[in-house]
Amino acid sequence: MSGARPLNPTVWLGVPMVACIGATVLLSAPLRVWGLQLPEPVFAMVPAFAWALIRPSILAPFAILLLGLFLDVFWGGPTGLWGLSLLLGYAVVLLFRNMMTGQSQPILWGWFAAITALSMAAGYLFTMLDSLAMPSLLAVFWQFLATTVLFPFAYHLIDRFEDADVRFR
Repeated sequence: MSGARPLNPTVWLGVPMVACIGATVLLSAPLRVWGLQLPEPVFAMVPAFAWALIRPSILAPFAILLLGLFLDVFWGGPTGLWGLSLLLGYAVVLLFRNMMTGQSQPILWGWFAAITALSMAAGYLFTMLDSLAMPSLLAVFWQFLATTVLFPFAYHLIDRFEDADVRFR
């Protein structure tokens, strides 16, 4: 049996997109526990990181842009803010893809945290330039922390599809 199997875009792109949208909507519920609101991680960071490591693709950047535009509309931010921020993270992962491929889970988690920090810093700067005001650094830090905790989902996605097409190794 051959080691390479074709990737179905519906499975490796569509399912994670729907999961990210569903999780974003679910965690935006106005619930408070001991006066604290649920965290709002950027679930779209998971596929933005994983898709760049799984294989280069023409479809993945468009899917990331759609996820970013969804976040902009859903969270009421400026149009293009999250799309651009996520695409920046995707591009950096593509740039360093050869260094990341085959690394252990803790090393990839560090890369994920660094790419998340870069994307959120870009989003922070874009917001600051758009609104001419500084967003709360504490809120951005908590969102970064909540997003970084999502790495096991990215690792699962990478682990599931990394051997799907050996032409891109």
